[in-house]
Amino acid sequence: MDLTERLHEEHTPHAIADRLAAATRHNYLGDFVLGAVDGTVTTFAVVAGVAGAGLSGNVAVILGLANLLADGFSMAVGNYLSTKAEQQVVDNVRRIEAMHIDEHPAGEREEIRQIFAAKGFEGDLLEQIVDVITQNRDQWINTMLTEEFGLRIESPQPLKAGLSTFVAFVLAGAVPLLPFFLGLPPTTTFRISTVATGVTFFLIGVSKGFVVHRSAWRSGFETLAIGTFAAALAWAVGHFIGSLG
Repeated sequence: MDLTERLHEEHTPHAIADRLAAATRHNYLGDFVLGAVDGTVTTFAVVAGVAGAGLSGNVAVILGLANLLADGFSMAVGNYLSTKAEQQVVDNVRRIEAMHIDEHPAGEREEIRQIFAAKGFEGDLLEQIVDVITQNRDQWINTMLTEEFGLRIESPQPLKAGLSTFVAFVLAGAVPLLPFFLGLPPTTTFRISTVATGVTFFLIGVSKGFVVHRSAWRSGFETLAIGTFAAALAWAVGHFIGSLG
């Protein structure tokens, strides 16, 4: 399919309706990618630090699992609270706007009029727009939320956001630890963990590229580079501390 055909398909009435509806919904893939990136970076940092210090694989497993669960839970709770606060802001503004409409409808109609006048509408057309919007109370409030305050009509669900982050953190963060359960020599184990983690970094970056509509390859290598730097830093710190003993 060439560019012209793809653009045509993306601009059919059905495709436009789907895209506009999706724009008002929260994409939990973003929460998943965020958790996966953080989980992989922090867990492999533990593994790299232990390897740099020359400690046993058991230490890497113990510290890695403790970090995996504790940090994963902490990050999930943080995302849950942040999302809940965002939801509370929207609900509070919605209540205030509903009260304003009830107590001062003329002033709220004027706000709608000025909002759309600023977009270039005027005369009878502007008045028709104001009439249509203000005839439906829910649409009136939603318009004020999006146009006056720049808020999303549908807020993300805090529990889903937190759970998505935690699941991604644990799944991706477990990858650096899995080779330690194979019973291989320490050097071999660390090499396998490094390769597996690198692949995971890259795949997470590719997923992030799709989320933010950027080049998947560029995003993959960017995430891989960041993860590699974090791991190298952790290894260097572990090696330095280990050499002191």
